Order: sequence, then C-alpha cells, then structure tokens
Amino acid sequence: MAPPARARCAAGAARLLVRLPPARLHRVLGVISRGARPAAYADVARARRSVVSVSTRCAGLGCLQRSVATALLCRSKGRWADWCTGFRTQPFGAHAWVEVDGRPVDEPGELSAFRTVLAVRLPEGGRA
Repeated sequence: MAPPARARCAAGAARLLVRLPPARLHRVLGVISRGARPAAYADVARARRSVVSVSTRCAGLGCLQRSVATALLCRSKGRWADWCTGFRTQPFGAHAWVEVDGRPVDEPGELSAFRTVLAVRLPEGGRA
C-alpha cells in the first residue's frame, strides 16, 4: 500500500479537482497523464485501497473523487490508470472508475451497462 501521506495528498488534490467542470477536469487529467507508463492492475488496486483507507469520501459514495485520487496516486509513481466516467439509463446512474486494459479495477458492481462519456487513457503506443 502507498504511504498514507501520499494517499492523503492524492485524495486532497482529487477533492479540489472534482470541483472543476467535467471538460476542464478531463483536460487537466490528460495533461497530468502525459509521459506516464501504464499501471499494472495490482498496482492500481493497491492505490485504490490506499485512497479508500485515508478518505471517508473516497470510501463511500465519492466515486469521482476516488477515481481521480487513484489515478493521481498511480501518477505519483510514474504510472497511469485509465480514468473513466459514464452513465447508464436503466436505472439512471452516473459513475466514475479506473481501468487497466479495459478492465475496471475493484469495482463492486457490473459496469457493462455504463456508457463511457469521458476517459483519459494512455495512447495505445504507451501500453506495455
């Protein structure tokens, strides 16, 4: 697991970033992701557990903050987990999550009903 201080910093930065309008958040995360290498599933799962352990919002219903914090924590180690947001229509719901190779990381429910609207992914050439 990441050191608690690093995870707290990621959660705090995410709390500020999620206040941005969606298009601006997307652009900012795109800039932050530049030059990163792909993150491995196990590393992203560890980062996710770390931010959940230091932030009650990330541990609860704060999926946007949790996903951004996870991506930021991975980036602090030179890696990037694909960051995604989307919605479903039946029943309506919105969600944010991180993925590795198209596979959601440690998401409790099925995400196949969600249509991805915004995503910050590494270019295919950046994949291992």
